[in-house]
Amino acid sequence: MSFNIAVAGKGGTGKTTLCSLIIGQLIKAGKKPIFAVDADANANLNEALGMEIEGSIADILVRINNNLEPLPAGMTKDQFVEYKVHQSLSEGDNVDLLVMGGPEGAGCYCYANNLLRGFVAELSKNYPYMVMDNEAGMEHLSRRTTQNIDVLFITSDSSARGIRSAGRVKELVENLKLDIKQMYLVVSRVNVSNFDALKAEIDKTGLELIGTMPLDEQVMEFDLLSKPLIDLPDDSPVVAEVDKILKKAAIL
Repeated sequence: MSFNIAVAGKGGTGKTTLCSLIIGQLIKAGKKPIFAVDADANANLNEALGMEIEGSIADILVRINNNLEPLPAGMTKDQFVEYKVHQSLSEGDNVDLLVMGGPEGAGCYCYANNLLRGFVAELSKNYPYMVMDNEAGMEHLSRRTTQNIDVLFITSDSSARGIRSAGRVKELVENLKLDIKQMYLVVSRVNVSNFDALKAEIDKTGLELIGTMPLDEQVMEFDLLSKPLIDLPDDSPVVAEVDKILKKAAIL
């Protein structure tokens, strides 16, 4: 059975950066291969990992639903989708990546969500670790896509509004009684000079602050040059912080 890690939070709080660096540290620790799931409609975890994607669940459903991929004789729709999803799994040396993609039409994720839950549960059994990058906001939590998680990292930027949003994610997890064993808060783009003012807001959430991601010029440089964030050097401040976070959470 795999150890399942998920990252959730509103957009622009560093979810994908955190996911890619978690994966990088797991690889360095020899905890591989890793099953990575990009469950964000605005999928870009592949870029952070330096991987080409073969396709997404949403792409597959669009093609099948529009009869661009006729069902083979003797196969049900679910069987054919499962076959195509296995084909779309992007395989790397240390990481295999499954991409959710955009809505399947008219903003509906219902069928895709049901499939994602099943595929994630089945595929993750083949890996020691799974890391899931969730959709911005709380949609995947409310659809119960993110379940059976050992550690959930909730991200926030260094603003009071962002911290309150992280607190609402925690409340939703508790209200839905999702199977998530541990939850931690990670605050990104921290400015040390004004961080003390956020401590009262953090205390109100009831979340344990497990780490703060500093502003790192190397992250911006890698982004500008389209270089994979997983290749950030060990002396990068954010890489060092993620290493500390994983050790505090007893993942490493």
